Amino acid sequence: MSKIKIFGLGGLNEEGKNMYVVKVDNDIFIFDAGLKYAEDKLLGVDYIIPSFDYIKENIKNIKGLFITHGHEKNMGAVCDIVSEVPNLKVYATRFTANLLRKELYDSNVKFKNIIEIDPHKKIGFGKNSIFPVRLTHSIPDNVGYALNTKDGTIFYTGNYVFDATMLGPYKADIGKLAYIGKQGVLCLLGESMYADKTGYTSPKNRIDRLIKDTLNKTDNRVIVNVFTAHVSRIEELFNEISKTTRRVVVMGHKLQRMINEVIDNNYIKFDKDRIGDLSNIDDKDVVILVSNEREKPFMNLNRIINGYDKFVKIKSTDTIFFMEPINDYNEKLAIRVIDDISKLGASVVTMSRKDNLLHHASSEDIMLMLDLMNPKYYMPVIGEYRHMVANANAASHIGMPKENILLKQNGDVVTIINGELKDVNEKVKVDSVLIDGNSSQDVGQLVLKDRELLSDNGIVVICATLDKRTKEILAYPEVLTKGFIYVKENTDLVEEMKRISLEVINENTSDNYVEYNKIKMSIRERLSHYLYEETECKPMIITVIQEV
Repeated sequence: MSKIKIFGLGGLNEEGKNMYVVKVDNDIFIFDAGLKYAEDKLLGVDYIIPSFDYIKENIKNIKGLFITHGHEKNMGAVCDIVSEVPNLKVYATRFTANLLRKELYDSNVKFKNIIEIDPHKKIGFGKNSIFPVRLTHSIPDNVGYALNTKDGTIFYTGNYVFDATMLGPYKADIGKLAYIGKQGVLCLLGESMYADKTGYTSPKNRIDRLIKDTLNKTDNRVIVNVFTAHVSRIEELFNEISKTTRRVVVMGHKLQRMINEVIDNNYIKFDKDRIGDLSNIDDKDVVILVSNEREKPFMNLNRIINGYDKFVKIKSTDTIFFMEPINDYNEKLAIRVIDDISKLGASVVTMSRKDNLLHHASSEDIMLMLDLMNPKYYMPVIGEYRHMVANANAASHIGMPKENILLKQNGDVVTIINGELKDVNEKVKVDSVLIDGNSSQDVGQLVLKDRELLSDNGIVVICATLDKRTKEILAYPEVLTKGFIYVKENTDLVEEMKRISLEVINENTSDNYVEYNKIKMSIRERLSHYLYEETECKPMIITVIQEV
């Protein structure tokens, strides 16, 4: 019999940053390692990942990191983690493994511990084993993971949907799911993103009719904003383009690489001769694909709208097609982008959040998964808390006892001993790491506070120069400001700042000694008080006193 602990390092009560830990006695299994896009208020932050201190501290007992599929919310933190924990083993299916290798190469991270696995082939870890099961999502080779223990199976779904029309590398193996369920599932970790939506997600996840209508309604250029890793959406687009005489131009190195790979490996069937180059950018009937990488949503499209793109300029005859529904987290930004496009005179085609869904499990999908798995305990994961509550309600609707439904937040530990849930109220320390640019170091709250202060009230720099020997003032205080006031219209304010600064310097300077720290602190204190009285603003004040 075993002592099992289950908890999230990220992904509970949030969209993205998915990372879940299952500890069976001393063996630790980690499922997914994703990122979350930063909100506007996190100034300069590109994305957020879970703190992986737990991985560093327990690396000797970690059997592996198991990635379900190649979306950044599930694998976007891998490069940052393995750059600091190079002996971690990462398991992924072929398509996902190839994406990981390219991400590592682009990030200049040398890492050799990617282990390529096949769906439906067991991987042994002593008394425990992992069995990957193919599930349907918007990207090929998506799997859920069954962790087999002496007390039953722990099954993590990742993202999934039931859609019988998606075949080949997208097809869910429902027979395997039912078989695992009959063997005995101790705990099911199931996604919650669309749990508040009634019915099945399919066929609302299919957009071929909308694509067809968009292409047929105009004879002019169509610019399509796509998400690189949603391969099934790109396949639907290419299928409809194949029925026309239009050519395709792919913008962006990463998107070009992805499309070449899926065509070359027969994940998508499309005539590559129909893919043009930059010479076709201004063709009347061309379809231009624009994507977002690890940046904030719509960044590449924004660059085109603002006229910063070297190759693409929006014309009034263009149609801009958003090939993903607008979500809660990017709604404000999307509306601004659409408004800017409209000002340029171009047409915009967007998707309804109600009628056009992504490949996530709605309530009926969730209930079907529960029926197939028949778990003893159910833990909603992947989604904000309202989604997790809706997921729990779906489980209750088909008769699962409420005491067996485990609604948790990041760090809350579910403990199961000898197959029975124990209330031990244990917590694991969790945190977020804010990534800015190429650095894998946490930006930190102090840096963000400084950025917020600068963005709100600007900066004032006081500079002065003293004689190193006599301590006389050689260059009287000068005032430099950025983002605070317009100097030419506030000369009286600037002169008073100079006067106060000179007064402080004289008060703390003698023939043989200058109290630099006292000067800096006094200038900051007195100027802050003065400027707040005059302007009701609190700029950041920096004092630079040098000797020559």
